[in-house]
Amino acid sequence: MNPSPIAPRWRSLFRRWPAALLALAIAATCVHWGGGDARAAAPSTPSSSPFQSLGAAVSWVNSPPLAPESLRGKVVLLDFWTYSCINCLRTLPYIRAWSDKYRDLGFVVVGVHTPEFGFEHRPANVQRAAARLGITFPVAVDSNRAIWQAFGVRAWPSLHFVDASGRVRSRQVGEGGYEDAERVIQQLLREAGRKNVPTDLVAPQGEGTQAAPGPMPPASPETYVGASRSEGFRAASGGLRAGRTHEYSPAPVLGLNEWTLAGQWKVGEEDAQLQRAGGRIAYRFKARDLHLVLGPAEDGRPVRFRVRLDGQAPGPGGGSDLDASGMGLIDGHRLYQLVRQQPSAAERLFEIEFLDPGVRAYAFTFG
Repeated sequence: MNPSPIAPRWRSLFRRWPAALLALAIAATCVHWGGGDARAAAPSTPSSSPFQSLGAAVSWVNSPPLAPESLRGKVVLLDFWTYSCINCLRTLPYIRAWSDKYRDLGFVVVGVHTPEFGFEHRPANVQRAAARLGITFPVAVDSNRAIWQAFGVRAWPSLHFVDASGRVRSRQVGEGGYEDAERVIQQLLREAGRKNVPTDLVAPQGEGTQAAPGPMPPASPETYVGASRSEGFRAASGGLRAGRTHEYSPAPVLGLNEWTLAGQWKVGEEDAQLQRAGGRIAYRFKARDLHLVLGPAEDGRPVRFRVRLDGQAPGPGGGSDLDASGMGLIDGHRLYQLVRQQPSAAERLFEIEFLDPGVRAYAFTFG
């Protein structure tokens, strides 16, 4: 089953309000912790082990396939994620830190990679992404979304906390709520009879796309480039021409959260592919960070690009995927950080020019 059509809206919600959290509860009698965008789960029974669906993974990264019996007696965190999602990337410093801190106490993190875009279905891409992101815990590659469906997941990231008896005790949706989540892990370990469970909390500092969001919520929402979910597109005349190559003339003026294309593009359901070098995308945004999910040409050749902010090289406002002059290289399908500026209330005009053909553009996200 495909992810629910409301999932992108949930991702956008948590991108704008990452700590908009309701309640976090564990234990048979629901031990409540403040914060955390999570809810208590109806405890599963031994006859309905939550780990049975892991057998539907098409492959595994960092581990042979994990059978339910191998997780018996462990406290397990199932992390549903996808590697182009900025919210998922920003949770990774905490997920890695918890895995390292509690591993010797019988705590296991299992990542469940469920794709959003077509390129994320390929196990080889997931394996490369895990290595690049420093992920060493086991990852089930859920390209058919069977595990996602079995757990009733509706958004990325989604954390499921399973106690040592194999019951799902709590679920948390979206980034944020890290203190509450770690308290859940500690409580479940104590319930399992583990001794000397730490009471302190991790405080990792992510870098690049894994850095924490800005102090102010962005005023720009996640924006898809593909025709099936595109919003805010403007051109000198007409709209997106889905399914065919078209020479786009850019809109002369853009309002906040509007974007435009320039050059020869073929717009598909989930992306836009540049047909000739020199094409551009522009977006008027209001946020500290701007990211764009991009991929290289079909033959794998890297694509060079140049970024401008308000017509100038971004300088210190450039993201981690740019050099000082605003130049960068698309060498794989992933999320690229193109702007990381000081928090500001000002609107900015972002422009990216592609110096080679073939690039695929999927979605903007902000932070």
